[in-house]
Amino acid sequence: MNNLDIVFLVLDTQRFDRLSCYGYPLETSPELDKLASQGTQFQNAVAPAQWTIPSHASMFTGVYPSLHNTVQSYSVLPETLPTLAERLQSGGYYTAAFCNNPLVGVINNGLRRGFYSFLNYSGWLTSHPNQAGVGSNFIDRYRQGFKRLLAGTLNKVQDTFARSETMLALSFTPIMVPLWQTALSFKGNTKKSLADAARLLVERRGIGEERPIFTFINLMGTHMPYHPPRQYVEKFAPHVLQDKEAQRYLRQFNSDVYGWLAPLADPLDDRRKATLDGMYNAEVAAQDEQVGRFLKTLRDSGRLDKTMVVVCSDHGEHLGEKQLVGHTNALYNELARVPLIIHDPRGDFAVGKRYDVVSTRRLFHTVLTAAGLANEYEEALNLASATNSEGDAVFAEAVPPQNAVNLLLKRQPHLVCDRGYDVTTRAIWQGKYKLLANGEDGLKRRELYNIADDPAEKTNLHDIFPETVESLCDRLQSFVGEIPATATASDRTADNHDDPEVYRRLRDLGYLE
Repeated sequence: MNNLDIVFLVLDTQRFDRLSCYGYPLETSPELDKLASQGTQFQNAVAPAQWTIPSHASMFTGVYPSLHNTVQSYSVLPETLPTLAERLQSGGYYTAAFCNNPLVGVINNGLRRGFYSFLNYSGWLTSHPNQAGVGSNFIDRYRQGFKRLLAGTLNKVQDTFARSETMLALSFTPIMVPLWQTALSFKGNTKKSLADAARLLVERRGIGEERPIFTFINLMGTHMPYHPPRQYVEKFAPHVLQDKEAQRYLRQFNSDVYGWLAPLADPLDDRRKATLDGMYNAEVAAQDEQVGRFLKTLRDSGRLDKTMVVVCSDHGEHLGEKQLVGHTNALYNELARVPLIIHDPRGDFAVGKRYDVVSTRRLFHTVLTAAGLANEYEEALNLASATNSEGDAVFAEAVPPQNAVNLLLKRQPHLVCDRGYDVTTRAIWQGKYKLLANGEDGLKRRELYNIADDPAEKTNLHDIFPETVESLCDRLQSFVGEIPATATASDRTADNHDDPEVYRRLRDLGYLE
């Protein structure tokens, strides 16, 4: 059995361009910089979706959102698609999760499938370590049983909030927001979750040295609302400590959940932009320190030399760019382009940087290959051996969260419709170009960017290179047009993932590069 431990660390809502290893001029991420310098740093990693649930579902199954169709808060991952944890568990791995995002760890959407232990650090009842070796006496077993019963009941209540438009609207009211942000520990507990994960990997109680461990960790440090430690505010947003207007704006922003979802009617002024930037940077740096402690624990114990560490994000975040805040519905680089750093003690990943555009959905194939559990088709998508050439295409799909969009349409219907916030946006990357197509038919709005020369996407080349637009549109339409026909193929994938014909069809449709 392969005895390589694997850590899959998702920095939820982490923008690639706010990490100093990706060229940000401020030192926001010295610990991740160190990991990147000793491992492989992908310069053009792309998330398959713009928000948590579909992006995690793609990383956990290896397919694009239209194939797994887990794109809403009420969606459930199809049983026919085996998850990464299920595959690793069946291959002999001990699978454990330390999750701070309620959309992954609390909602009953199938993302928890395959984990022997799944610890939540958000929600009305946070979990505490119950790994092998804990709860061995009667009292401990009674406590754990009672806790599971209570947690199950509370999870059903929380699940109702996620699936009901009425309950969701209630949770956005000024009275409810501070209550659930506090009571649900909305951003979880970064320090505790990392410490618990490190303890499992180092102490291995009840697991043993010979059995490999797969550890999934989701951190919410850079997600709104922003409440970083004072020392980081002093370093990255000192004006907030003296500027009363900035403090008022920050309080309003942190409590206005509706504002996290809606496009801006007017551009964000420089003062408010500086406040959001500074507070976000402070959260990035605070989280980086905690990640550094986690990595140091593994390094000092000798475990890091036996552990593959994958650090990525599920999506980025808009902080006023293009009159957008949050990550409801767009695929600009602030959202779609994400950090991806891989530390591989086996040496399969060359130390340095890779610049090809790659999809993070391929982390599914990469981890399975590292674990020695991939078939030949999955090995071909391993990021260690197969990066994209210029002729290959990468896709992303932003299906708007319907419950949120319904609320937006009630308050600002014209703004939402004019910005295309109520319809699906898809993107294709091919060579140096990126095409954004808004609307189910891709005709509502099209934007073309040269991502090599214009990574901030300031110049729309749609009218300048019409032939390139049409070529990319044709490629995108062939990807989209056959999506319903792949449902049968996807149903067979779980039981026949060694079937060459299934993989040929998915590859022809763009689901496999």
